[in-house]
Amino acid sequence: MAGHSKFKNIMYRKGAQDKKRSSLFSKLSKEITVAAKMGGPDMDSNPRLRLAVQTARGQSMPKDNIQRAINKSQAGNAENYDEIRYEGFGPGGIAIIVESLTDNKNRAASDIRTGFAKNGGNLGETGSVSFQFDKVGEIIFDAAVKSADEMFEIALEAGAEDVVSDDETHEIYCMMEDLQSVTAAMTEAVGSEPKSAKLIWKPQNTIEVDLETARKLLKMIDVLDDLDDVQNIYGNYEIPDDVMEQLGA
Repeated sequence: MAGHSKFKNIMYRKGAQDKKRSSLFSKLSKEITVAAKMGGPDMDSNPRLRLAVQTARGQSMPKDNIQRAINKSQAGNAENYDEIRYEGFGPGGIAIIVESLTDNKNRAASDIRTGFAKNGGNLGETGSVSFQFDKVGEIIFDAAVKSADEMFEIALEAGAEDVVSDDETHEIYCMMEDLQSVTAAMTEAVGSEPKSAKLIWKPQNTIEVDLETARKLLKMIDVLDDLDDVQNIYGNYEIPDDVMEQLGA
């Protein structure tokens, strides 16, 4: 295990989630509805729903919104969503993975392709970049809940593989098949629920980008993230601290 990686998988500038709270809740609601429709509304017997609800709670999503999303899954007129992964390259040749939940595959493909093409990127074939990533479990806690040393020990005991702590968060990574058990063990040990717990695409290696590339890349990511059909975006880039300061992030 190591605690010094600078890797960040959340593809937003700091504070963007707060600015896009409504959009975030919409994406969380969609994941809850899909999870409940696929595996049933009982969280005890539906691990995907349990994680989706846990993440929604960690993002301060109101209980009424969560219950409404679960109820929607059981309605006879609930939409059918397809889960589709898109892969491509952003400015500077950065590898990008976009996860989509959509009720219109043609619209999603067209909008995502346009988002790449108009912002210095290009959409590739399935498999064109995913070999550069690993599918792993990620659990995020606020930094205030425990010290870095305490969180490292808790994560190690829970069966995690890597911990990255900074002033804002503790990011814990585990094997994808261990996400449920590690999340449960850590939630109990920490005494509070994580901000999120989900499967992600974690790059095997990251590429440092300069200021101009970072500007173009973040603009493309913002455009893609604003699309209703887009759930998650991952990339193999790293923005150095001095570049982040110049970006005002």
